[in-house]
Amino acid sequence: MNLVPLSDAADPRLDDYRGLTDVALRRVREPQGGLYIAESAKVIARAVAAGHVPRSVLTQRRWVDGIREILDAMPGDGEIPVYLVPDEVAESVTGYAVHRGALASMHRPALPTMAEMLDGIRVPADRSGSLSSERRGCVRSRIAILEDLNEHTNVGAAFRSAAAMGVDAVLVTRGCADPLYRRSVRVSMGTVFQVPWTRIDDFPRGLQELKDAGYVVAGMTLGEGAITLDDLVAEGHENLALVFGSEGHGLTTATDRVVDRRVTIPMEGGVDSLNVAAASAVAFYATREVGP
Repeated sequence: MNLVPLSDAADPRLDDYRGLTDVALRRVREPQGGLYIAESAKVIARAVAAGHVPRSVLTQRRWVDGIREILDAMPGDGEIPVYLVPDEVAESVTGYAVHRGALASMHRPALPTMAEMLDGIRVPADRSGSLSSERRGCVRSRIAILEDLNEHTNVGAAFRSAAAMGVDAVLVTRGCADPLYRRSVRVSMGTVFQVPWTRIDDFPRGLQELKDAGYVVAGMTLGEGAITLDDLVAEGHENLALVFGSEGHGLTTATDRVVDRRVTIPMEGGVDSLNVAAASAVAFYATREVGP
């Protein structure tokens, strides 16, 4: 392991980790630099297992053995600098107490096109997307679409639920918070590396590509004409794309016009809506494949 002790917080080799509390700065810097930050040994291990490559690692002495174990599994790991710093230097550089093991500056992988992502998902020839009686034992294909979610915690939580409930892929719009932002990755517990995802261009017109591939597009909404989530499940769609709107306004008007189904979660106790992360978990659970 290429262990590099550093004691000066102003060292330019630590620039990737500087000012991580400034969300606006990271939104600009990470895409332009082709980087994202993975926080904690567990998350770094999941990123590496998914084929992502660290540019460098920042850690303290007590976490060195864990980082060595992760990097030992990588070819050419001796070329990756592991910056060993005292606690006070790590906090000075990042702006907070680094207590989850380590940080890694990771090279961003190229995102697939939606067509490439769909190629890896099993879809039926039947454009209706519904299961015939003889095919009801087939594995369903489900895609989640996050439209303009602006909270990184909600994006990360949605990915974690998607992984837990077997969702095949996630699409995010251009206005959606970055799934590879440090907080999104942390809240997802690294499942953003586990669930295939990409950005969907020209949204919502890009939904037509999903429809052409045999997906029924269902928008989660409180709007008029919505059926219940129970009714959607009862319809027996084999391929389903679930759209979740932003935290404040829900689905945009343009998206609401083009979805195949408007769907609402039945609720009691005078509650009319759920946080989008909670709603996605409920929808993923309700639409999971439970057998013939």
